[in-house]
Amino acid sequence: MLPRGYVFSHKDGQSDHIFQHILPHTVSQQRRIEAHLNVTKRRRDISQNDLKRQCFGSPGPHNQPARNAIFTSQPATGPGSSREMCHSYSSVPTCSSAVSKTGGCVPSLREGSHQSSFHPSSVNDKLSQQILNLFHACEQQNDDLEKKEQCRAALQRDIQTILPCAQVFLAGSSLNGFGSRSSDADLCLVIEEGKVNHRTDAVYVLSLVRKLFYTLSYIERPQLIRAKVPILKFRDRVSGVEFDLNFNNTVGIRNTFLLRTYAYVEKRVRPIILVIKKWASHHRINDASRGTLSSYTLVLMVLHYLQTLPEPVIPCLQMDYPECFNPKMDLHLVPSGPSNILAFVSKNQSSLGDLLLGFLKYYATVFKWDKHVISVREAKTLPKTSCREWRDKFICVEEPFDRTNTARAVHEKVKFEAIKAEFTESYQVLQLRKDLNFILPLKNTRPKR
Repeated sequence: MLPRGYVFSHKDGQSDHIFQHILPHTVSQQRRIEAHLNVTKRRRDISQNDLKRQCFGSPGPHNQPARNAIFTSQPATGPGSSREMCHSYSSVPTCSSAVSKTGGCVPSLREGSHQSSFHPSSVNDKLSQQILNLFHACEQQNDDLEKKEQCRAALQRDIQTILPCAQVFLAGSSLNGFGSRSSDADLCLVIEEGKVNHRTDAVYVLSLVRKLFYTLSYIERPQLIRAKVPILKFRDRVSGVEFDLNFNNTVGIRNTFLLRTYAYVEKRVRPIILVIKKWASHHRINDASRGTLSSYTLVLMVLHYLQTLPEPVIPCLQMDYPECFNPKMDLHLVPSGPSNILAFVSKNQSSLGDLLLGFLKYYATVFKWDKHVISVREAKTLPKTSCREWRDKFICVEEPFDRTNTARAVHEKVKFEAIKAEFTESYQVLQLRKDLNFILPLKNTRPKR
């Protein structure tokens, strides 16, 4: 549900039903902005001074954003504020460990990524060392994250000129610990947490934002993609980073911090997942828009494998810390939930190379694609027969919060068979050669600088 509010009239004449009771001052402001957008379709000339974002123009006055506001808190609502009548998120109890303990394994957002030394047994062979070297060469750096955060802050500031209650959250691989230097950035635009009709509400809001983007000289190539979850794709002129902006897909914010905890709860998780993402991209099975696996699905597949080994490498966080990953937790409290969870001490001392080989073997020879559903939420497989909607799907991977199928993009048998074939072939080659170059040529995986 969106805030009481926002009455958007669609061009097809259908629509005053989407958002009722919009605040009067917001209606008039919206009409002024839309009128302004209609007469400023041509992009402004870009000068050398525009290379600094603070020199870019914006539709109206604003305050400077707070630094390091990667995950924003609730907007200020003092007297005189243009957002004083914005609906506040409902409050729910936060995770007790977040306020009563210190010294958790997950770094704060201000600290960025960190990786302490590995146990010698984790890198005791050539393959393991190759995995670790590739990870160190490609992992996202703090300055990469800072560039994305600067754009997020500027966008929130400008979007609030037309949607005063809006907040923009950075999510996905940029924050979850599994990003590389070349990773795009995911953003979520939230007016009020709740379900929306993606075919109407989300498309209209993103269309309105796209109009705004045409007036911002630091935004390039805004393109609205009308997918099941619509996104607005664009490029930040200052940093060169590509962004995907969605509307109210708040489950993406919640799973970002679940994955971020898994990323740091055990040291071997991040290198393994980054290399597997690179491997899948190299073999062209990591593109949901082309009917293969999304990066999110791949991450869940790896986590499931690590959870279900005879001696698990990682725990089941949602079962062990249910209060920290409460799906009803207020959005601005989500980052505080896992902030003090302690590192997991596993009895499994397998090397990085053994874990990579084991992952490929599991999906090549053990996992029953026609019978099983992957569940990180329960750290086990579930029977396909337990859900009628999933029985005819080729690959079933449960989203840990809303329990939808994250692998629904794989809907063609030929693509499904190609995915299975890559697991089988790579497993056979790696088992024989024990050299990463035979399944992922390292010369082709250098990060963009």
